[in-house]
Formats: sequence, C-alpha cells, structure tokens
Amino acid sequence: MTNAAHPPTNILLIRHGETAWNAERRLQGHLDIPLNEEGERQARLLAEALALEPIDLLVSSDLGRARQTAQAVATLRGMPLQIEPGLRERCYGGFEGLLYSEIEQRFPAEFAAWQARDIDGVLPSGKNCGESFRQFYARATETILALAQAHPGRTLALVAHGGVLECAYRMAGNLSLETPRDFKVYNASINRFRVDDGKLVLESWGEVSHLRPAVLDELT
Repeated sequence: MTNAAHPPTNILLIRHGETAWNAERRLQGHLDIPLNEEGERQARLLAEALALEPIDLLVSSDLGRARQTAQAVATLRGMPLQIEPGLRERCYGGFEGLLYSEIEQRFPAEFAAWQARDIDGVLPSGKNCGESFRQFYARATETILALAQAHPGRTLALVAHGGVLECAYRMAGNLSLETPRDFKVYNASINRFRVDDGKLVLESWGEVSHLRPAVLDELT
C-alpha cells in the first residue's frame, strides 16, 4: 500500500532521436552529436504523442541529441526545459568516435572486457575520461531517483540516452549488471516507470507506435 506521505512519482523515460552515428554504430558517449533528419522526424512525432500527456516537469540530458529531442516536446507544449547533466550517456573515453570494428582493432583487450560485461573494466582515456559500467549505473540511477524524490506525486518526462534507459531497466528488474543486454532500447521510445517508496518500478517498455509512418488513405 502506498504511503500517502510519499505518493509515487511517475516517470516517462525517453531516449533521444536517431543520430548519424547511431545509424552507423559509431560510439558517441559524451561526444555531442546532433540528431539526423530521421531523428528530427522522430522528435516531432514524439512531441505530438506527448502533447496531451500530463507532464509536470520536462528534464533533459545536457548533450545536444537529447536536448534537441526534449526541445521539440517543450516547444509544442509551451513548457520550460530543465537540463540535468546526470542524465548523460556513459563516457566511453578512447572508444568515443569509433566504430565497433575500430574499437576492437585499436583496443583489443579493453574491447574484450567490455563485451564480456566486465562492469569494473577501465576504458582507455580519450578526449573524455571513461566510466566503468558500475560507475555509470550509479550515476544514472541516482539521478533518476533524486529527481523523483524531489517531485513526489508528479509526472516527470526525462529525455536521456540508451545507456541510461538500460540502467533504469536493470534497476527496476533487479537484473545483475553482468548479464547481457537482451532487451531493445529504441530511439525516441517512451518507457514508463514509477518510483514508489524509493523503488523504481517498470510499467511499460519500448513504446514506439508513435514513430510509425501514418497509413496513407488508399482513396486519395
């Protein structure tokens, strides 16, 4: 039974729209890559899908691809957008900017540890300092829970990244961090959670029906 003093917080956790690097499987991490044309289309459709949702607070990662996606929602609804760096993607250090095949060639040992789900594996340094998966998981989930705690009983829309969505899914499902990711994380998807008594609960995952092209009227 929900404690009336701490009403649950509803969370719509949203992944940013597609970027050119998503499409070619080039690792972004903290590098600031804008949406591509498809990503911009997805952001518009997402905004339309959320137009009538009861949202009290809209928060985005500070990276451009998430901000662009969130801004489409903010503009359509005429509501402010709050920026939260804690919702950033994981920092991949020297892996950032490379294709998966290039990472394997250039950093074979670190790549093998990453693929083997070594959650404390140290990533090579690059433009940015890499995070282990354990460090990233702690940052992402603590940020989500802190936002929920600060806004009890409200509905928050959080626009973030694939890795952040993965962390939330793992926390809600009580999944070990070492297990492979056997679930899809879609661009511009809506994923519904609630935070009840400090615990993250998954209610709906991977909503993407709003992104399907409209069916053409065969009579026209």
